[in-house]
Amino acid sequence: MSVRYQGGYLRCVTRKNGSQCWEFLWRENGPLGIQKRRTLKIGTVAEYPTEEAAANAVNGFRMCINAERYRQQQQPIQMSDLIDHYILTELSANASWHSPATRLIYREFLELWIRPCWRATKIRDVRTVAVEHWLSQLRRQNKDPLSNSTKAKIRSLMSVLFNHAIRYEWLEQDKNPIKLVRQTAERLRTPDVLEPCEIECLLARLRSPYRLMALLAVTTGLRRSELFALKWGDIDFPSLTLQVRRAIYMRTIGKCKTPTSKKDLPLSRYVGAELVAWQRRTKYREVGDWVFASPRLHGRYPYWPAMLLTRTIRPAAIRAGIEKQIGWHTFRHTYSTMLVANGENVKVIQELMRHASSRSTLEIYSQARTADKRAAQQRVVQMIFPEDLNGEPSLRDADSDHSRVGFEWIN
Repeated sequence: MSVRYQGGYLRCVTRKNGSQCWEFLWRENGPLGIQKRRTLKIGTVAEYPTEEAAANAVNGFRMCINAERYRQQQQPIQMSDLIDHYILTELSANASWHSPATRLIYREFLELWIRPCWRATKIRDVRTVAVEHWLSQLRRQNKDPLSNSTKAKIRSLMSVLFNHAIRYEWLEQDKNPIKLVRQTAERLRTPDVLEPCEIECLLARLRSPYRLMALLAVTTGLRRSELFALKWGDIDFPSLTLQVRRAIYMRTIGKCKTPTSKKDLPLSRYVGAELVAWQRRTKYREVGDWVFASPRLHGRYPYWPAMLLTRTIRPAAIRAGIEKQIGWHTFRHTYSTMLVANGENVKVIQELMRHASSRSTLEIYSQARTADKRAAQQRVVQMIFPEDLNGEPSLRDADSDHSRVGFEWIN
């Protein structure tokens, strides 16, 4: 039996206080099958200046009241409607499935990449090869191609959308067309890491508190969202322990990326002393104050990370003669690489990086330094050609003269 579609009714009403707001009206079946009229306040006219804007805001809710109808296979569902329903149910402030940062990023990807191309396409008409071709053609505003990792994230989000439709029984099981979409996440370039001498030169050209920010990032491996979410109450100075309790993104405070990210971190005495010195100088030093509170915002929020990177960190790197591309995550990659170079235990590195698996630590974040690889290779050569007391290889084969010439050229 066909279920009747409810389009509802949108109206603008004037409140007793004189303000105008949008309301959405629809009918709902009660326990005894008796229909009752329901009203939902959408928002004020200031929030949604036009009727079209208010209608778009209520589109996801309209999907909810017609969920039973959309379970009938003959009922078409457009991608735009599916996106609206997903945003309403999974990315709203009341949903606890994702962190605030993830919700913001998902919304951005949906509105910037997925909706413009697929909005009018019916979910049953989306084809695997068409999605592959679309991903390969994506470009940034400056016409540069998107990175593979960004394309892979867009692909994963599209897959999440179709799984959302399957969960609500608007698609049959195993009908996700994104499952077979081929999209590599391979990096186009290896992330840069800093050498110890480069870190020293960079820190020497930064003043407080920017120097402390970089120092803390490169000696603890904190993510950007965790670094700027630190409050003085998170630091236990007697035990030199740092407690990671929250993250901040676009001035939205939320939980950390993973449960493992909440593990406490040890601090060195040097870094602890730098923190004490900064606490004495800043006027925002109370337990509930941000460690890197912004004076421009009177301490209500911490500094803006992206702005600091552009105006302070990268210019300092240029003055230090560092030509590498530096971002906040560069310090995290550098920290992991230096731990590996020091021969630390893999489990220790994993705990310090607060990764759920050591695979991420070794395969994604850590790199072998060129000097370490050269030294390892040289040790293999020395096993084949043992050195004599003078430090030169003992060349006993028939081509010793040619080998000695090559050795002298290298040195």
